[in-house]
Amino acid sequence: MREAVEQLLLPAECLLCRALFSFRDSARLVCDVCRHRWRPVRAPWCPRCGQPEPLFGACRLCAEWPAAFGRARSAVWLDGGARDAVHALKYGGLPRIATDLAAAMVGLDVPGLDSGLLVPVPLGRARLRNRGYNQSERLARALGRRWGRPVVDLLVRTRDTAAQTALTPEARLANVAGAFEMRNAECGMRNEGRPNSALGRPLVLVDDVFTTGATLAEAARALDQAGACTVSAVTFGRAVVPDFT
Repeated sequence: MREAVEQLLLPAECLLCRALFSFRDSARLVCDVCRHRWRPVRAPWCPRCGQPEPLFGACRLCAEWPAAFGRARSAVWLDGGARDAVHALKYGGLPRIATDLAAAMVGLDVPGLDSGLLVPVPLGRARLRNRGYNQSERLARALGRRWGRPVVDLLVRTRDTAAQTALTPEARLANVAGAFEMRNAECGMRNEGRPNSALGRPLVLVDDVFTTGATLAEAARALDQAGACTVSAVTFGRAVVPDFT
């Protein structure tokens, strides 16, 4: 009864278009119409990094990825309402919108998903303190509920990094170089110096946006160096890579 009264006095509306939700859908933040406006990322694409562009020789985005990093896939292009949804998750203080973003990611195909573990890309301490939560962790948990897969915090950031938005692909790689490592024994991720058993299972990195793949590749490198066998990645959005030439 209380929820019905609240819905009557303060009706829930879509965050993107302001359309009113029915009482049944009052917990949602994005309506079906706005979801359908998100542009799916479709093949043909690079079989490894998922970049939909003509390929002539080696792909320019994933040629330097670590050997264990096998595949990255994104659900939608980061434009229009999709960008607004990501901004709400990262900067708008609305972590529960991760449920709507995860719904768009359910169909992404990565190896070993039936036995894999979801690994959120960690935030630096300063951003985590200011934001109050890690958007990638919220997205991973929402996706984990959809896929029925556990989420494990295997990685930590060793340092805060500069914002990547205006950086060239080469500068992005330098910016995140060495920024991740496996959690130490005090965090409970290793047992008396023996390798973590999670590293023998397929690992799926989860992040909000793929631009050049520099952050995901560096996170995968840390897992690779720790002994991971298979690393994939999924993101909600894929940004159009700017032409820096």
